[in-house]
Amino acid sequence: MIAESDIHKNLLDSLSGGICAINRDRVITYWNKNTTTLTGYMHSETVGKCCRDDILMYVDEQGKGVCENECMALGAMADGAPRSMEVYAHHKDGYRVPVLVRILPLKNLEGQVIGAIEELHDNSSKAEYVHKTEELEKRALLDPQTGLMKRRGLEMNLRTMFSVMQRYGWSYGIFLVDIDGLKRINDLHGPKTGDAVVKMVTKTLLNSVRASDMVGRWGGDEFMVIAMNVTENHLRIIANKIHALIEQSGFFVGTDAIRVTVSVSGTVAQSSDTVDALLKRLNHLMSQGKSSGKNCISV
Repeated sequence: MIAESDIHKNLLDSLSGGICAINRDRVITYWNKNTTTLTGYMHSETVGKCCRDDILMYVDEQGKGVCENECMALGAMADGAPRSMEVYAHHKDGYRVPVLVRILPLKNLEGQVIGAIEELHDNSSKAEYVHKTEELEKRALLDPQTGLMKRRGLEMNLRTMFSVMQRYGWSYGIFLVDIDGLKRINDLHGPKTGDAVVKMVTKTLLNSVRASDMVGRWGGDEFMVIAMNVTENHLRIIANKIHALIEQSGFFVGTDAIRVTVSVSGTVAQSSDTVDALLKRLNHLMSQGKSSGKNCISV
């Protein structure tokens, strides 16, 4: 006969979302398979540890820790009211993943609050990206290391973009994202670590933009984002979000923490632009920003 506890465990493991339970001391007591799928952390790596022990490290889209002022779980346990928030969790591989977190107080049979349940759902819009990927693979326009569109594909999309702007009057924001100090990481830690940094930045960047935005690899340490229906007022918001979330990403190689910053330049494409003029302006903005030091935003 199957034990009741096993039935509960199988039920929780079968749910589409991640489930994490903590006690009143914020020690993790349960961690289901979907939480592992979402975060990369195994049950054996989390159960028995405090949720404050640099595991998920939730941040908002500005890169600020959401638990620094008020822990959502403690709040739910204190007043018995559920909480929910869109956050970015830290994946074991270092990158940031968008998560919708719902927190419920956990009560015993007497109605006493004995802990909290965190329900985690992947908050990224993957369907459109998967469709784009399949189409790009057919046309051999993908970068094999990151799975992103190559420079040739981005240039094709830039040309198409101007046709769309002239026909429909849509606005586009274009961003360059440059990894600061990638060569130094390669020199100090080897090319495998450098490759891991590129992949970490790729995934965080994809999770920082909308599914409708185009993300590609412009060069070895440089990425491009083409964002539709973006005005000048949106540029800095998007640039700050990209900058902050990548800065809050990281992983360990042995005892060494590997973290990077990026420099971001952005501009709104004008109907009077050409592709060459647009790229020249983007590169000029990047150079302007970096002339006063790396880890910059120039829009």
